[in-house]
Amino acid sequence: MNITPIKLNTYTFFKLPSAYICGVRTQSIDANKCVVTVKHRWINQNPFNSMFWAVQGMAAEFSTGALMMTKIKASGKRVSMLVTSNTATFTKKATGKITFTCNDGQLIDEALIKAIETGEGQTISMKSIGVNEEGLEVSTFVFEWSIKAKS
Repeated sequence: MNITPIKLNTYTFFKLPSAYICGVRTQSIDANKCVVTVKHRWINQNPFNSMFWAVQGMAAEFSTGALMMTKIKASGKRVSMLVTSNTATFTKKATGKITFTCNDGQLIDEALIKAIETGEGQTISMKSIGVNEEGLEVSTFVFEWSIKAKS
């Protein structure tokens, strides 16, 4: 069974309802890239009439995590995954539709192979860049993921 945007959005509805209510939606996913959007609305705004930083973080994290889940599922192995740290940079007010893109699928492949072969935990730093409708960068998130093959 392939992981598709529709399946990921259904997953969000049932397992991450706060993200779903705030408008986090997967637009596309393939072996190397995941694209997640969120639109500035009343429910996800801050007092400065822009998108709350944590809502941006949910969308950014999901773009990295969905790639990770897809790769783990494709491996056929039992692998745990956990965010161990993150950093964010905000460069512009987030209004309108913000699109977060993670292009780090190849990094996951390498770390997953190493984790399965060695049985040791691996860490991966994955970047998700958020741009507005004009194509201007509004924020960049880097999530450090830890993965470990289960026995």
